[in-house]
Amino acid sequence: MRRLLAVVLLALSGASHAAIQTQEIPYTSADGTKLIGYYAYDDAVKGPRPGVVVVHEWWGLNDYSKRRARDLAGLGYSALAIDMYGDGKNTEHPKDAMAFMQAALKDSQAASARFQAGLDLLKKQPQTDPDKLAAIGYCFGGKVVLDAARQGVPLAGVVSFHGALVTNTPATPGSVKAKILVEHGALDSMVTEDNVTAFKSEMDKAGADYKFVSLEGAKHGFSNPDADRLSHGEHGGPDIGYNKEADQKSWADMQKFFKKIF
Repeated sequence: MRRLLAVVLLALSGASHAAIQTQEIPYTSADGTKLIGYYAYDDAVKGPRPGVVVVHEWWGLNDYSKRRARDLAGLGYSALAIDMYGDGKNTEHPKDAMAFMQAALKDSQAASARFQAGLDLLKKQPQTDPDKLAAIGYCFGGKVVLDAARQGVPLAGVVSFHGALVTNTPATPGSVKAKILVEHGALDSMVTEDNVTAFKSEMDKAGADYKFVSLEGAKHGFSNPDADRLSHGEHGGPDIGYNKEADQKSWADMQKFFKKIF
């Protein structure tokens, strides 16, 4: 009886210490850029599990993208919020964010290399099943993960939240290997109806397996609780806004999507 009690107490003790583990990991892309990844996993989950790359908004690797990595870890995934700008830099100034984003996208090969470096880092983590990988992205990050899918990066799936749909590297027939989920705000002033039409046409011609969800009443940045504050910031913010209903629905859609692809 005492032995059984000891085993139970030990199990309870272990459960009480189980938690989301996080760490910052430096890495380097093929173009030599020094990057910082934010890695999160639940140590209560045993063995390798699917891995998810998180790509930040145009603001850079900030607390929001790190929080999303922790959220994914809480769902049982191995998650890495990657750095597309270098040195983990971020800002709340729209002009700086625009400059960071334009610099990152100026060379599409360099941008692809930075994404790939983050994906490779995630694959190396002992908690990650390297055969079960996906990526999610927000705003600028949505474009990054969609471009990865266009280029045939071997991912099970990608999810874009209020992401840009335009590209300089359009998909070609058979090039898209990943399944795609796009969560788009119906009131997103940064994505035109022509952009939406062109994206759907591009995906149809490429034979991609994709789903496009238009969220009623949602503006650009609908998933970020800080969007309202940033839109009225001291520097004059962009046309963005948080929408709790759209945030919750899009996150639920992502979970269903992951259960399907994994």
